[in-house]
Amino acid sequence: MRLRHVRTFLGALLAAVLVVPLTSTTAQANTSEPVVFVHGFSGKSGQFSTMTANFRANGYSADQLHVFGYNSFQSNTTTARQLSDYIDNVLRQTGASKVDIVTHSMGGLSSRHYIKHLGGANRVDDWVSIGGPNNGTAIAGFCSFLITSCQEMRAGSSFLGNLNAGDPTPGNVNYTTFRSPCDLVINPVNSTVLAGADNRTTACLGHIGMISNTGVINAVRAVVS
Repeated sequence: MRLRHVRTFLGALLAAVLVVPLTSTTAQANTSEPVVFVHGFSGKSGQFSTMTANFRANGYSADQLHVFGYNSFQSNTTTARQLSDYIDNVLRQTGASKVDIVTHSMGGLSSRHYIKHLGGANRVDDWVSIGGPNNGTAIAGFCSFLITSCQEMRAGSSFLGNLNAGDPTPGNVNYTTFRSPCDLVINPVNSTVLAGADNRTTACLGHIGMISNTGVINAVRAVVS
């Protein structure tokens, strides 16, 4: 009888030990802010499929992941207003008080305008820029005579001047940037760097390849988790 009782006790103790880590991991994932992904110029929402799959595999639920789509030819100020409405809807749906924003390329500009000028500083916890033209890119000159958003991406544009004036990383937001030394779209590559942000350099990756690279994705997930 005593031996059976001992075995029962040890079995219950082992089960409790095994359950605790799983419960803690789930709770941690569930308390993360919703994540809003914003693509770049001529980008598509599907470009984040690898990243969102990685997030789901690491504890995020589907209702925590939201991919924002927009017309990339329009002004970034217009996109920022649409993003503001989108985020308000995400907050209503989820009951969260803040979101995390993960951006690729030009998506960083409209989201920064939202944070700086449309009250987003009170609604964003973490903001991430992957290969963003935060200080302009020379390649925008090829389309700036036709497309408003391209004009805004040129170094020295009035849009960027306004965005970077004063504090380029305002509010109580955790800003992180990722740039690749082999990014041929963002020229110069250090255009992504922002004063006040955690500015990181990736391995030699292409502009689009950055958002599907496992190392970058894991680093982004660690920032927003």
